[in-house]
Amino acid sequence: MTAFSKILAAADGLSVDEQVILLEMLRRRIAERNRAELVRDVAEAHAESSSGRARPASAKEIVDEARGET
Repeated sequence: MTAFSKILAAADGLSVDEQVILLEMLRRRIAERNRAELVRDVAEAHAESSSGRARPASAKEIVDEARGET
C-alpha cells in the first residue's frame, strides 16, 4: 500500500467533522507553501533587478521565454 493510500485510508477512519478539519488544515498548509514560494520568487526578482541582471521585456517575450520559444 502506498503512503497516499495509507493516508486516505486513515482519513476514511475519521469522523466527517475531523475530515473537514483535516481538509482545512491541508488547504492552509498549501496556501502557506504557495505564499512562501511567491516570497522567494519576488525576492529573487528584486535581487536580479537590483543587480542589473533583469531587463525590460514585453509580455510576448516573457510568454515566448516561458514556452521555451526563445
